[in-house]
Amino acid sequence: MDSLKLSSGLIFIQLVLLAFVFNSANAQLKVGFYKDTCPQAEAIVKGVMDQVLKVAPSLSGPLLRLHFHDCFVRGCDASILLNSSTGQAEKDSPPNLSLRGYQVIDRVKAALEKKCPGVVSCADILAIVARDVTVATLGPSWRVETGRRDGRVSNVSEPLTNLPPFFANISQLLTQFRSKNLSKKDLVVLSGAHTIGTSHCSSFDSRLYNFTGKGDTDPTLDSEYITRLKKICKAGDQITLVEMDPGGARTFDNRYYKLVANRRALFQSDAALLDNNYTKAYVKLQSVASDGSTFFKDFGVSMRKMGRVEVLTGKAGEIRKVCSKVN
Repeated sequence: MDSLKLSSGLIFIQLVLLAFVFNSANAQLKVGFYKDTCPQAEAIVKGVMDQVLKVAPSLSGPLLRLHFHDCFVRGCDASILLNSSTGQAEKDSPPNLSLRGYQVIDRVKAALEKKCPGVVSCADILAIVARDVTVATLGPSWRVETGRRDGRVSNVSEPLTNLPPFFANISQLLTQFRSKNLSKKDLVVLSGAHTIGTSHCSSFDSRLYNFTGKGDTDPTLDSEYITRLKKICKAGDQITLVEMDPGGARTFDNRYYKLVANRRALFQSDAALLDNNYTKAYVKLQSVASDGSTFFKDFGVSMRKMGRVEVLTGKAGEIRKVCSKVN
């Protein structure tokens, strides 16, 4: 009995210590972290992004997704940006092969290094850029918490187990979000980022041509939409890009939810939002909302929450001089 009490006591102490570490790390993230060390940091980022998006507006979606793909693997530590001479980094993993925009982050980092050398982390750059591209596509703004430091490890295998795949069902999605301390609401809100950007046909063509391995289509995908998509995507097409929000892929709005509600979202993971009572209700609510939509406010809240996932702060990690390699 005494040993049982001792074991329970040790477990309680461990839980308290873990909670302290988690909360203290988050406490070191704050709005205006660079106000003394690099007060122009966010203005410099915005200046570069304005120039980039003026000539390459299609990069808004990929740049937003870089932050998501970073935070879900090892936390928001810019590990997605690291290069490997042997192809063993996160960016070399199959779920990340279609990501774009690395050169933009390099350009932002170079501008910051010129003004404030060794001060602003690559992880914080990803968070600020995600906000700026959302605003640039007429989406919401939010105050970005900064103070993250950059990790030194990037493993090619980890995205496979940490990133929700495009074919995930609702149980898989909820489990993976829960593992990052993100809720059902965060799942359905952050999925709304699919209102901007494009996807390769290969990410969803099984729904068009071979859903169960018998040459069939996905019955949850609108039949008229299947016909339209088949005209764009031939079986086995690895190259063609399709707008996730047809006709509105460069404008951040709530149209994504209208697509999901009408069974016209591209991914199985999007369609899966209709398989849970809470996420389905949110989809239905936003699909009919107009000026009174809460989506913009909700998105900013969830992005801030995602930006706190397993962050490195204080003396942990480093501030990389070049985002693609450790110092």
